[in-house]
Amino acid sequence: MAVVNVTQDTFENEVLNSDKPVLIDFWATWCGPCKMQGPIFDEASDEIKEAKFCKVNVDENPELAQKYRVMSIPNLVLIENGEMKKQEVGVHDVDGIYDMLGL
Repeated sequence: MAVVNVTQDTFENEVLNSDKPVLIDFWATWCGPCKMQGPIFDEASDEIKEAKFCKVNVDENPELAQKYRVMSIPNLVLIENGEMKKQEVGVHDVDGIYDMLGL
């Protein structure tokens, strides 16, 4: 499944109303570790069909970064049934993403 770029305007529909767990990568274009996380996140989204994968650019969507208390990036947030279940900072490999999703 392709990674969905979400904004403040599309967040409720794409994330909070999703019937699947949603893993969000909070990132920024200037962030070196985010550039490392991006391809791994894309690979995981192709492999894992049990979850939806989304990205939020923190510079373009500061309200979402503030709401989910994103202080460092990359920052992965797992949302299930509209509620945050997990949050982890730093680069994760595909196995780490599986672990975060409980798969």
